[in-house]
Amino acid sequence: MVIQLVNIRGIIVPMITPFREDYTIDADGSKWLVEFLENNGVHGLFPAGSTGEFVHLSRDERDSLVSLVVGSHKRALVLPGVSANSTLEAIEFGRKYVDLGVDGVIATPPYYFKPRREGLFQHFGNLAEKIDAPVIIYNIPSLTGNLITVDLLRDLIWEYSNISGIKITYSDFTYLRRAIIELKEVNPRFSILTGIGDMLLPNLMAGGDGGVVALANFDPKLLVGLYKTYVSGNLEASVSLWRRLLELSEIYDIAETPVVIKEALHLVRGIIKPVTRPPLLPLDDARRKALVEKLSRLGLLAGES
Repeated sequence: MVIQLVNIRGIIVPMITPFREDYTIDADGSKWLVEFLENNGVHGLFPAGSTGEFVHLSRDERDSLVSLVVGSHKRALVLPGVSANSTLEAIEFGRKYVDLGVDGVIATPPYYFKPRREGLFQHFGNLAEKIDAPVIIYNIPSLTGNLITVDLLRDLIWEYSNISGIKITYSDFTYLRRAIIELKEVNPRFSILTGIGDMLLPNLMAGGDGGVVALANFDPKLLVGLYKTYVSGNLEASVSLWRRLLELSEIYDIAETPVVIKEALHLVRGIIKPVTRPPLLPLDDARRKALVEKLSRLGLLAGES
């Protein structure tokens, strides 16, 4: 098996999944979002992830969503989520998406049963063996209940060359530091991507490769600008953008990520309706007011930017 490895760097967007009022997928909204994000310079598109409410999508919906993104994109990498509680199901998703032409896949650990170290090793090892594409591991212990240790990651990437990167949604800088030092020692091209906006600049400065940040759904210029100014050597500009990003990140305190990101995208761009599937609830008046005030202070509301 010869796998074409890609250099996974920059700003990857964990895309929201647009819904109509009747909760069906809004295909036109999804196509618009792909075009909007690519026009603003993002480096990768990540459909069917946590921000995209993948746990609320049927198999057919996930497949059609990934197919739509592959068919709509022009230049950004397409890295869909294949997360599942069953290793066999995750492999099935991955193989389908490779046949569609994706550039790689992203997978969390199983999130219902909590496999021990050997179970996690076999889960990701089987994905790497059976999916003919780069595999990015997604470490998000707050939702899966399972922290993937740096030691386990080191063993995995030593054994499987197509385990090509990790998305770290875990706000422990010591973990991030260890991952950058120890994993790049095994494979210098291994991609370290943060899933937390606050950590984007620290990750880059420590030797990481970029971020997978939901805020880029509605403010891709900020995230792409921060990345570009840093890699071009303009630290002063990147620090200024990072401070703005820290302020914008406060919107996560308002509601669950898919809810607040969809509402922000609707307020800023006015294209996609802020519909999430139950049990995720729309913002009440007080929370919406708080979001409007934050976006307004940053000059992001429609007509202000």
